[in-house]
Amino acid sequence: MKNICLLGATGSIGEQTLDIIKAHGDKFRLAAMTFGKNVEKAAEIIETFKPKYVAAGDERTYKKLKQLSFSYSFQTGVGEEALIEAAVFPEADIVVNALVGSVGLIPTLKAIEHKKTIALANKETLVTAGHIVKEHAKQYDVPLLPVDSEHSAIFQCLQGENPKQIKRLVITASGGSFRDRTRKELEGVTVEEALNHPNWSMGAKITIDSATMMNKGLEVIEAHWLFDLPYEQIDVLLHKESIIHSMVEFHDRSVIAQLGTPDMRVPIQYALSYPERLPFEEAKSLELWEIGQLNFAQADAERFRCLQFAYESGKIGGTMPTVLNAANEEAVAAFLSGRITFLEIEDIIEKALERHQAIAKPSLQEIREVDKDARRFVQTLLT
Repeated sequence: MKNICLLGATGSIGEQTLDIIKAHGDKFRLAAMTFGKNVEKAAEIIETFKPKYVAAGDERTYKKLKQLSFSYSFQTGVGEEALIEAAVFPEADIVVNALVGSVGLIPTLKAIEHKKTIALANKETLVTAGHIVKEHAKQYDVPLLPVDSEHSAIFQCLQGENPKQIKRLVITASGGSFRDRTRKELEGVTVEEALNHPNWSMGAKITIDSATMMNKGLEVIEAHWLFDLPYEQIDVLLHKESIIHSMVEFHDRSVIAQLGTPDMRVPIQYALSYPERLPFEEAKSLELWEIGQLNFAQADAERFRCLQFAYESGKIGGTMPTVLNAANEEAVAAFLSGRITFLEIEDIIEKALERHQAIAKPSLQEIREVDKDARRFVQTLLT
């Protein structure tokens, strides 16, 4: 029995993680969980899975939770301190970081210090402070298991292989909601259009990131840290069917790919069950004859500017990816609330990056200060 701490239980990845726990009740148990503001959904999860620790995102939500009655008693907490308490909860073996944004960084570091296995779905943790997270994981001998379908695919392709013989990684991208539109056709697109992802069921922020291709840019930076490869050996390939989740090319020109129907529960389950594979009857079998053909195209840097920003920020390193991520989070939030247009997301990120002087090997405190400063700067652009 593996005891799970689920950070971000009411989000898209959180819900799908719960599907896996429910499907394999003899293998997994929810020991601790956190959630943001959705008390109703959290209450259903609590009553169904009966975790021993529950953390709410803010004081108002916490008070709502305390007013509810449950069939059993459990520990509760609120805010960042409670996030950390959940991440280091003594009974938890695996911490699934399904949070959205840089809020996932500190709980991950604390969980590593407490020797918890990390199943990482939170890109921003490695994007914001990859060097610190990797040093931490090495120091405490803690595995970082990727949950993103692309990184899980690479991880699976590398089983039994010599990492020193990798020529390159090829991360596939659906292209998001607007993959077939020109830049001119992106002028005036609505939030509803941007949230209409053709392949995947994801949360609002990640879906917008997919539409701008920032999601893929963040994945490139994450892959750099997870697999210890320079950016020159990490490519992005447009593949609108999302059947090939990623590929690895080796020095002998052999290419190994991981394929499957688009279902995030499959990589989530692999991270939880690793090194075993468990059956999952709810996932649809891949029938290539039904699909008929697979399409591929190069990722155009001029068309997808956010992808180019990510490559450039990653190569500069230090605090530049921190600014990239912070500016993107603020800009996406502004778009979702109707304060800016879709294309202005890119403009805001570019201005934040141009303003910043990167710190080469920042401390955790410097990273947090740079993150706050970048967010403040973006807010000045929005007033």
